[in-house]
Amino acid sequence: MYETNYSSVSEFVFLGLSPSRPVQDFLLAFSTVCYGTIVLGNLLVVFAVIFDPHLHSPMYFLLANLSFIDLCVSTLTVPKMISDLCSGHKTISFQGCVYQIFVPHILGGSEMVLLTAMALDRYVAICKPLHYLTIMSPQMCLLLLCGTWAIGLLHAVVQVAFVVHLPFCGPNEIDSFYCDLPQFIKLACIDTYRMEFMVTANSGFISMGAFFLLIVSYVFILVTVWKCSSGGLCKALSPLSAHISVVILFFGPCIFVYMCPFPTVPVEKFLAILDFMITPLLNPAINIEGQGHEDGSEETE
Repeated sequence: MYETNYSSVSEFVFLGLSPSRPVQDFLLAFSTVCYGTIVLGNLLVVFAVIFDPHLHSPMYFLLANLSFIDLCVSTLTVPKMISDLCSGHKTISFQGCVYQIFVPHILGGSEMVLLTAMALDRYVAICKPLHYLTIMSPQMCLLLLCGTWAIGLLHAVVQVAFVVHLPFCGPNEIDSFYCDLPQFIKLACIDTYRMEFMVTANSGFISMGAFFLLIVSYVFILVTVWKCSSGGLCKALSPLSAHISVVILFFGPCIFVYMCPFPTVPVEKFLAILDFMITPLLNPAINIEGQGHEDGSEETE
């Protein structure tokens, strides 16, 4: 897969987020605190769902898997960035770079589908409450989870298949803190315009398709509840607002990238920080708060 005659570049050098030493010191402290909070917050959600019998429901099952994916996404890049900031040795092997591209695309594709599954769960719970336990059975939850990972794996395989055999003969500098696929492709020694288009189209198709399904599901939920009662609409908006916030945090950067075909490097770095640190940090708090409001409203009914 990584034959030497395909590439004379054995490693890549990260330029990082900033060449300034004070800025790097701030980023080191910020990323360390963020990653520690990400690990604690997401593991708390996962273990709470596993060990608390009251949380053994489809909604919390999907939420725990979302927290697991967020933890993995952050772990793939942030510890490496912290290590690079500490040592100043900002390099990664060719194989390691491909790995940093392949696995995040599995997780990213899986998270898109998982968010769609969570929207389906909310649709069934709000619009078809009498059939909720029948439709969202344990078998259905496992099927949704398997489909989530299968689609994520397929998406990543297609992406990496485009680029894994590209010839690299230098330069080998990536203006980021991780192996960003678009910048990785641009370092190839051939014209990569068509390949960049195919990679962007693949990511754009799965992200925009999932986002469209999410919007449709939210519209159906709100219209259904509005027809029933205005009071029910207020109760439904509380948990739905948490889901919508998570969707915006995740899909916002993706939509911006595909709507703006030539984003600047600083914008790409900001979006990367948002994807790998801010979103995994906020998702547990947003979801727990949203589910807490929903549980409270159910108890008062």
